[in-house]
Amino acid sequence: MDFLLTEEQLMLKDMVAKFAKERIAPEASENERNHRFPAEIIKEAGELGLMGIAYPSEYGGSGMDFVSYFLAIEEISRYCASTGVIISAHSSLVCDPIFRFGTEEQKQRYLPDLLSGNKIGSFSLTEAGAGSDAGATKTTAVLDGDEWILNGSKLFATNGKEADVFILIASTDSSKKTRGLTAFIVDKETPGYKIGKVEKKLGIKSSSTAEIILENVRIPKTQMLGDLNSGFKVSMVTLDGGRLGIASQALGIAKACIEDSIKYSKERFQFDQPISNNQAIQWMLADMWVEYEAARLLVYRASIMKDRKMVYSKEAAAAKLKASEVAMDCARKAIQIFGGYGYTEDFNVERYYRDAKITEIYEGTSEIQRLVIARTLLAD
Repeated sequence: MDFLLTEEQLMLKDMVAKFAKERIAPEASENERNHRFPAEIIKEAGELGLMGIAYPSEYGGSGMDFVSYFLAIEEISRYCASTGVIISAHSSLVCDPIFRFGTEEQKQRYLPDLLSGNKIGSFSLTEAGAGSDAGATKTTAVLDGDEWILNGSKLFATNGKEADVFILIASTDSSKKTRGLTAFIVDKETPGYKIGKVEKKLGIKSSSTAEIILENVRIPKTQMLGDLNSGFKVSMVTLDGGRLGIASQALGIAKACIEDSIKYSKERFQFDQPISNNQAIQWMLADMWVEYEAARLLVYRASIMKDRKMVYSKEAAAAKLKASEVAMDCARKAIQIFGGYGYTEDFNVERYYRDAKITEIYEGTSEIQRLVIARTLLAD
């Protein structure tokens, strides 16, 4: 399928794969076991231009396209899904909405530090009672003169513990539900802004997932992102790109499962022959590869549509749905191929299995992806 890619995209893919294999892979498992944020790796990724691949050089980005960016997320996630989602959440959910909806002053103020990796970004829509139902948002923003006052709490903010810049969605008119939501940019050092509980998770453990607490947080009117009461639109447009980031993360996990399974099946002997000689193993490997390639084509198509500024919500949902379910299936089959060893920490496949599950949940569950697809089909 690489015939779809340009020479520049292939060069970036190879560069990122080399960086991930040599720099990320050696400490991935240890970082996971210790719930350790890979700060030095993220710094190096910034120096390589990986924190702002798809954004213009005038703001400090690498000036490439989104296909290149999603290729990079796949190659990074192939070795460490946590590092993949750290960069994906930062770029897709923070840099992208500031670039798309921000004022020129906001772009000049925030993008150079974000795109260089000098600062980390986090996005938060979810609350205890508002997950898929964004209209149930209870966090409020009240205008007081030239300032907004924010109160409430948010859950499951990726990069929440380490981030310097946050995009938060708050209710500015509760009577309008989703049509009364507004997006805001908040700096970490703002008085009243606190990090609450940091979640202990099944997987992606070196990526922090934190609660955000807002107690009379005052921010200037100029920190509103986009128009008043357009926060739901900002979120939905942002999540379309975010879903492709997670789809790419899922592709990386699936690819790692396939590669590790092939290698192990050739080295593991039973009944005086490698288990790769067994048809049962061969069929699992074949199914894994076919499903991975199918998912990859969906991701490529949606990525190209994003670069061409086409409407791609349905295609992003399809790519995320397929890639996440393929990642989970490949991880399950990989453990089956490894047998008892696959259930131990001696091999990486148990980590792939734990990491794969979240791809079916965040940036919209698989059920939400199906709703997005179905509603679009029925509206045609």
